[in-house]
Amino acid sequence: MNHTTSFPWLTLIVFFPLLGAVLCFLVKAESSRWVALGVTVCTFLFSLPLWWLFDSSTAQMQFVEQASWISSPPVRYSLGMDGISFPLVLMTTFLMPFCVTVSWTAIEKRVPLFMSMLLVMETAMLGVFVALDFVLFYVFWEAMLIPMYLLIGVWGGPNRLYAAIKFFLYTLAGSVLLLVAILALYFQGGQTFDILELSRGTYGATLQMWLFLAFFAAFAVKVPMFPFHTWLPDAHVEAPTAGSVILASVLLKMGTYGFLRFTLPMLPDATVAFTKPMIALSIVAIIYGAYMALAQADIKKLIAYSSVSHMGFVTLGIFVLNIQGIEGAVMQMVNHGITTGGLFLCVGIIYERTHSRQIADNTGLAGPMPRYALFLMIFALSSLGLPGTNSFVGEFLVLAGTFVWSQFATALAALGVILAAAYILWLMQRVVFGTPAAAHRAHLLDLNARETATLVPLIVLVFVLGIFPNPLLSRMHASVTQLLNGQKAPAYATVSPPTPLVPPAHATMAAVQPTSSSEQAATR
Repeated sequence: MNHTTSFPWLTLIVFFPLLGAVLCFLVKAESSRWVALGVTVCTFLFSLPLWWLFDSSTAQMQFVEQASWISSPPVRYSLGMDGISFPLVLMTTFLMPFCVTVSWTAIEKRVPLFMSMLLVMETAMLGVFVALDFVLFYVFWEAMLIPMYLLIGVWGGPNRLYAAIKFFLYTLAGSVLLLVAILALYFQGGQTFDILELSRGTYGATLQMWLFLAFFAAFAVKVPMFPFHTWLPDAHVEAPTAGSVILASVLLKMGTYGFLRFTLPMLPDATVAFTKPMIALSIVAIIYGAYMALAQADIKKLIAYSSVSHMGFVTLGIFVLNIQGIEGAVMQMVNHGITTGGLFLCVGIIYERTHSRQIADNTGLAGPMPRYALFLMIFALSSLGLPGTNSFVGEFLVLAGTFVWSQFATALAALGVILAAAYILWLMQRVVFGTPAAAHRAHLLDLNARETATLVPLIVLVFVLGIFPNPLLSRMHASVTQLLNGQKAPAYATVSPPTPLVPPAHATMAAVQPTSSSEQAATR
């Protein structure tokens, strides 16, 4: 089957927001909000047909677009999508309109610039998920730094410059090592920047170790993994609400996507060698992030540390190297984007009323704001992994995959679930059911129509993905299976498959993967 499309779906989705960013400067300041909303909604509508056009039976790159960009060295404009990048693209286009609506009244200065930065961010993030050329990928990877820096540094809180510079320096340092790794792969992999060709190459054990460390530096900072997480709480607390949603829901996933797209297929020997340290760091992040969340008095900082914990589940699922773990990790990436994005939207909504993110200033909201309290409670219960909500599916699959790898590691990771219940329920006890703070009681008006329309679609997804996860899981199944087998499905030509990724010390795919449709249904 030819998966090269005649219609440039991915080019349209990636670059339409960039056109909208230019248009924001050509209209009046008040109209730029409507331009940004219209562009983000249209981008999501453009991405919807991919749900039905996507062929879940193959691991090949789909909707492939190719054109020559630079002749020497050979750099191509090459885009494509498989079952791993597909859900991340849809999640990004789905969330961006809500970043616009939550900023409708919260952003009052330099509105056209703010809206254009949101749209530039969308182009950069979508480009990262669909780029099939390493140079093109790196351009998109770096392109998101400046708009995110401006979102925090211009429209952030009192310590915004410190948070913005810290974010920029951390991510830039990792990006420099990523560039070194890309150049090393170019010279060792036949002088090509084609990501799929490089994924099918064979590299020496020593080179793999050094490349793994370079990739790790770039992707671990972005996730962020412990102990590279210190920039995240500062960035979240100081960023405007839309910036926090983008950070938590999409930017962090770029790091885990990098592990799946590059580290696992290109560096299988190094991946196996570093499995235990990566799993150890993931478990530390799960427990440490949850423990730190217990101690926070700032709602935003609490959610930021919870993100460190939840992203620990994602990296844990990736490096147990079995199908349940990786599918759970991809599912958790999507679910974390929806749930944590919803929580940050709720924080932004209450901040507009009380101008405080302190838990002590935002208590007892169930009385004056019953609709808001209900939505906040649903997102909170999803965050702690309540069965029937979306986060339960991802965490359950990750723990199931970890159980195959090590029962002891599973027990340690499960502590994060227990701690999540502790900090989430304690937060809800005070914010929802406490006594309203007298200083802000007059400002506690319930959700208006715009705010309700912002939160309801996310609430719907919490339950849809929690009850019916299989439509999404089935679309990533073929790509995850090929990734574990070390058989990167060719998008351009037939090649011999490399060595399987699954390490001999662990369960083989035959032992891990269900062998019949009934067993597959059971594991799901």
